[in-house]
Amino acid sequence: MDLSKTVRLAFCGIITAICTMAMFLTGLISIGTYALPAFAGILLIVVVIELGAGWAWPVYLASSLLSLLLAGDKEAAMLFIIFFGYYPILKAYFERIHQRFLSWLLKFAVFNAAMILGFFLSIKVLGVPEDSFTVFGVYLPWAFLAAGNCVFVVYDYAISSLVGMYFQRFHRFVGKWLK
Repeated sequence: MDLSKTVRLAFCGIITAICTMAMFLTGLISIGTYALPAFAGILLIVVVIELGAGWAWPVYLASSLLSLLLAGDKEAAMLFIIFFGYYPILKAYFERIHQRFLSWLLKFAVFNAAMILGFFLSIKVLGVPEDSFTVFGVYLPWAFLAAGNCVFVVYDYAISSLVGMYFQRFHRFVGKWLK
């Protein structure tokens, strides 16, 4: 293995460790259920930018497995595994589609499928009571999903903004180190 591959592997190991640490903190920080999996997933953007999606997928898989084992909040680990961990990698593919409508259609399809899967996994596997989705006697999963779609648009825009900021401020330094 040459030095370049060793440096790349070490870089991926560091990102995996930071993702795992963020997921571990979900057991200590109450708002971490949603914020920390999103943060951990955003770290994968750096791997996609610097090394490509081929290097990012193993980082996602290793982080997912370690999160499942070490995360204090299993719901947060589930959110990382079913959406936040891989979405930044998929976003890189979706952004290459020149038809914006098709790109957004795929993004929303992935988000909604992941959230519906997350809902059923929360109830069936994690044992979240179904009545926790009831507010004043009204069962609201579809309303939560609609609101989640609005938040998803903001999340996707935030990722795009972070990518732009990364290129402006950090890419020239990190890219030199990894080449």
